[in-house]
Amino acid sequence: MMKEIKIEICANSVASCVEAQKGGAKRVELCAGIPEGGTTPSQGTIAVTRELLEIPIHVIIRPRAGDFLYSPEEIRVMERDIAVAKDCGADGVVIGCLTAEGEIDQRVTERLVKCANGMSVTFHRAFDMCIDPMKALEEIINLGCNRILTSGQMPTAEAGIPLLKELVEKAAGRIIILPGCGINEKNILKIAQETGANEFHLSARENIASGMTYRNPKVSMGGTVQVDEYAEPRTSAERVRQTLNSLNIQ
Repeated sequence: MMKEIKIEICANSVASCVEAQKGGAKRVELCAGIPEGGTTPSQGTIAVTRELLEIPIHVIIRPRAGDFLYSPEEIRVMERDIAVAKDCGADGVVIGCLTAEGEIDQRVTERLVKCANGMSVTFHRAFDMCIDPMKALEEIINLGCNRILTSGQMPTAEAGIPLLKELVEKAAGRIIILPGCGINEKNILKIAQETGANEFHLSARENIASGMTYRNPKVSMGGTVQVDEYAEPRTSAERVRQTLNSLNIQ
């Protein structure tokens, strides 16, 4: 039986957060804009989630989709968003900034870590876009972050097992390596056994049909971007439980 495994759910709504807690997750990463890789949720979403959850809430601090090279104005936005998350009672924030050359932007990251004083700090999958993961690992440790969310610089964490294993070994307990991307109830045991990681990031979502009876097929709110606007991707408490059961966690 595996012990001390923590499941963090990437939650895209208050409803997903509630489902994550019901299913036995130990923490949620609260995001908006999941199809874009996650952006900062609204103050109202953070506040209501805090009212309803007992487990820790970590809020992603990302002002836009795209790369992780930020302007001075965007950095100011992130500092304000960290303050908002803290005021709403969030337990942690999830950040990530790079230079144009693909290095960790240590100056900006240090500013954001200082803003998050007293909160847990995760460096997110901007890590997967950096040029030298081992150098980045040491820099992120020195900056005072608590964990790194990464797929092992591959499309999925399962494909990234070799680098994830190396990162866990190099970290040697100095920082938590948090595998994420494509983790589910079918592959989490393999990833846990082969990497040595003990925290995992997943969504455990399923599509919930809209209650709308009238639907206008001619109009899309995304314009030329076609999405199913009558299905809500939502974390499933049952899928969270199935994932935990696959690890034999009681």
